[in-house]
Amino acid sequence: MNIRVAKKTDCPRLMELVKGLAMFEKAPEEVTVTPREFEDAGFGEKPVWKAFVAEINGSIEGFALYYIRFSTWKGCRLYLEDLFVTEETRCMGVGKMLFDAIIEEAKEQGLNGIVWQVLEWNTPAINFYKKYNPRFDNEWINVALDVRQLTTYYL
Repeated sequence: MNIRVAKKTDCPRLMELVKGLAMFEKAPEEVTVTPREFEDAGFGEKPVWKAFVAEINGSIEGFALYYIRFSTWKGCRLYLEDLFVTEETRCMGVGKMLFDAIIEEAKEQGLNGIVWQVLEWNTPAINFYKKYNPRFDNEWINVALDVRQLTTYYL
């Protein structure tokens, strides 16, 4: 098993895994990013995300995708957008290795912490994260506007 920084050529496999994550989270229709947009956002002129991938026997079987965000209260923090491991390779330590790489990245960059979300029904993920002794926050509500809402809103 090898954990490494994602490369542009990994994007097609990463998109497959993103779709696998969406299936797991019971929301496959929510993946609307195009392969080109995904690739450009990670490896174009102004990349906004980075990722670590887990390779097993030459095949990418997991990833941790992140970006740096700024909190007016806490400063610069790493935001873990997705951590996903294929079903076939779960319980092999892949998730731990990816999450440990995220922790090391945050430390190396001198960031003030790591932030992420986990679905309330995803007990295996919650139990996984509990091993790291994080603070769970049940107070905030997720809010979003999608592109349809943005284009139909008039000032």
